[in-house]
Order: sequence, then structure tokens, then C-alpha cells
Amino acid sequence: MTAFFSDERCFWHSGGNYALVAPVGGLVQPLVAGGLPESPETKRRLRNLIEVTGLSRDLDIRTAPEATQEALRRVHPADYLNEFKRLSDTGGGEMGERTPFGPGGFEIAALSTGLVIAAVDGVLRGHFDNAYALSRPPGHHCLPDTPMGYCLLANIAVAIEAAKAAGLAERFAVVDWDVHHGNGTEAIFADDPDVLTVSLHQAANYPWTTGGVRTDARSNVNIPLPPGGGHVAYTYAVEQVVRPVLSTFKPDIIIIACGYDASGVDPLGRMMAGSDTFAAMTRSMMEAADDLCGGRLAMAHEGGYSEVHVPFCGHAVLGEMARSQIVAPDPLSPRITAQQPDERMNTVYRELIDEIAVYNGCR
Repeated sequence: MTAFFSDERCFWHSGGNYALVAPVGGLVQPLVAGGLPESPETKRRLRNLIEVTGLSRDLDIRTAPEATQEALRRVHPADYLNEFKRLSDTGGGEMGERTPFGPGGFEIAALSTGLVIAAVDGVLRGHFDNAYALSRPPGHHCLPDTPMGYCLLANIAVAIEAAKAAGLAERFAVVDWDVHHGNGTEAIFADDPDVLTVSLHQAANYPWTTGGVRTDARSNVNIPLPPGGGHVAYTYAVEQVVRPVLSTFKPDIIIIACGYDASGVDPLGRMMAGSDTFAAMTRSMMEAADDLCGGRLAMAHEGGYSEVHVPFCGHAVLGEMARSQIVAPDPLSPRITAQQPDERMNTVYRELIDEIAVYNGCR
């Protein structure tokens, strides 16, 4: 069974000082127009879509408690958490780059982290075949003491450290296919040989100074692709680089930082992935998990800013995870398919990916 972790309170995370129309917090739900560019509607519409199609009946729908201070402090220093909590209790604020939050933001972020902890924990304990956490705010940009890019707590990193502390696993692989580089997760585990971080992203999108092929991290692989890469580039990179490095690393669990902003209609990306691309990458990662770690696979929702397309991409991923026969025909698929790179450009992408594969010992 596929577990699906979600909580309405995560959709109430707001930009606080970005909210222009009315004060938010307490029992006043944030207004979409006055909140973060990172909108709750992409996630809420995904949850609504799986209910409307009936896919929710093929999922084990759950929620989870907030991450504890003990869990958070395995990654984040106490002074960072204390300042975050202080600002949250006094109306909200902003501590880093593009990371505003409103009143109660600390508790909502801790809840988002808690959903990811529960997803990873449940998979490792054998309670579910796999699990998906509809986490918001996201986490893959967050550094231990510096929030970035809408990310206030390092959701996946905290979940990994919680699993380590519980003795549930020793080797963890994080595959990040958000269109932006997973710099936070990479930096947190840069010196940890038991955590492999793989980031497949648009080159020099965000952050602009990280995500190159060559890094100083002990167990890290970056696959930066030039703008315009579509289905062929993404699936080729997964098969030629991601799968081989996972096979060499031999993780106990594969955790996907699942962003949908590589979509062909996303306002913050310039890539051309479709819902079929995310479905194909999910199938490949499920196969890798079956081969390497008893099928243990967990996903944490990251970016994705098209309110129309994210729900269909997420539905495709969840349908694959649950091995469900229920589909949601993607109304944007014909448009994205028609705009895919031609064979000449796909050859360029393959050659670049081949070079990355050789650099990382995949050939």
C-alpha cells in the first residue's frame, strides 16, 4: 500500500509580510493572492484531484505530528530554531533569501517536516510499500542555519537523521528532480559517506552558484541540464546516471525530492518535462528500489508552481507508486508533447549526460 501524508494546515503557510490584503494567522486562512509565490493551491489541487478521480481509494491517507525539537536539532542549531520560533510567535518575518513566513510559521514548517519523517519512518518499518509526503513548506534548499528559496526546515535531512537515530537504516540515497538544485540537502550531507545526494536540475537556475558537475561533497552527483530539456533528456539522465550511481551506492532506502517545476508550463523553470516524464522517472526509481533495497521508496513534495499542471504530474506519480489503474488525462500533455526538443537537440542532451556519466564512473 502507498501511504499519502497530508495536512490542511500545511496549505495555510503564508508569506506573512507578503500578505497584502488582510492579516492572516490563527483561524484566518491566508489569501492566495496575498501570500507566497509558492502557492498552496498546487498542493491542495493535487489532493483534490486524487479525491475526484478516486485514486485516493488506492492510497492510505494519513497525517502526522509536528517534528519534535529533538528531531529538528539533529540538523538545525538551537539558535536558528529559537529565532524562527520567536519570529513566528510575534507575527512572522524573514530570516533568509525568499523565505517569508507568517504567524504560526514555525509550527507549520515543523508539521511539514513531520510528514516527511513519518513517510520515511513508515517505509523503513515496513508499514507501507512506499510513501508520499505532501509537504509544505518545502525543504531541499534549507541549510542548517539559513533558510532559502521558500524552504525553512530541511525536511528530508531531518527525516534521514531521525531514521538514523532510530536505527532503521544506515545508507540513504536522495534523488532530487526539482528543477532547482538541491543545495541544502547536498550541503548538509557533504561529508557523510552514508548519504548519497543526486540532483537533476536546470543549470544555473536557483541557486545560481551551486549545482555544477564537480563538487567537494564525498557522496554527491549533480546533473545540471541546459534549459529546454524534455522527456528524452530527463529519462536518459535517470537511466544513464541516476540508476548506475544508485546501484553502486546500494542504499537502504531511496528518497525522492519530488518537485514538479521541470514541467513544460512551470513559471519558474525552463524545462519541458510532462506528466508522462514524472511517471516514467517514478517507474524507474521503483524498479531501482525493488532491485536495491526491498522496494523502500519515499517521496517528499518540493517545488512546482503551475496550479493547473502540478496536480496532473503528481497524480501520475502517485498512480505509479500505488500501481493504480486510475488515471487523470493530462490536458496539457498535447501542448508539451508538441514542444519537445527535436532529435538534434536531444542528441546534444545525451552527449552532455554521457559526459556526466563518465565523470561519475557510470561508464
